[in-house]
Amino acid sequence: MKKRSEKQQDLDKLKTELAKVSTVILTTFQGITVENDTKLRRAVQAAGGKYQVVKNTLAERAGAGTPAEKLLKNLSGTNSIAYTMADPVALAKALTKVAKDVPAFQFKSGVVEGRVISIAEIQQLANLPSKEELISKIMFLLNAPAQRIAMALNALPRNLAVTVSEAIKANKFGSGGAPAAPSPEAAQ
Repeated sequence: MKKRSEKQQDLDKLKTELAKVSTVILTTFQGITVENDTKLRRAVQAAGGKYQVVKNTLAERAGAGTPAEKLLKNLSGTNSIAYTMADPVALAKALTKVAKDVPAFQFKSGVVEGRVISIAEIQQLANLPSKEELISKIMFLLNAPAQRIAMALNALPRNLAVTVSEAIKANKFGSGGAPAAPSPEAAQ
């Protein structure tokens, strides 16, 4: 059994972490095997988050004054939380994948950027592209017009050369060429 000072340290540590995070997802873990729990923890860690089984009173006290306060009030049953300071989409994707593989693992609710979200919204969040995918798409869209302009500019000299070459072959410039400008001596 933990001593009071250890419990206070746990409370302080969790409160500090919850004050910094942007996303907290409340889940239930009852009935999960040790093997599946290990997979869950690894998936959350790979997504840049943390996963912790919490006592209801500890969660409520730690959540007081943090963005997760509404989420962690009046908890009942067995609860765990996954939270991250990084990308909420990555965390939601990792948890959703685990939830598909492990029926005992279920979502209860969540907080993203200070707003409480439902189970359905967690699923929608998991279906969004990740931050890296969005940045990649934006960079592609920004780069595409520049590539088109570069291709058009590179095509101008080539097209001019082809046109002049065809004109020479068709003898469009004539044999005598353009009339010469009068020399200064002829003007006198």
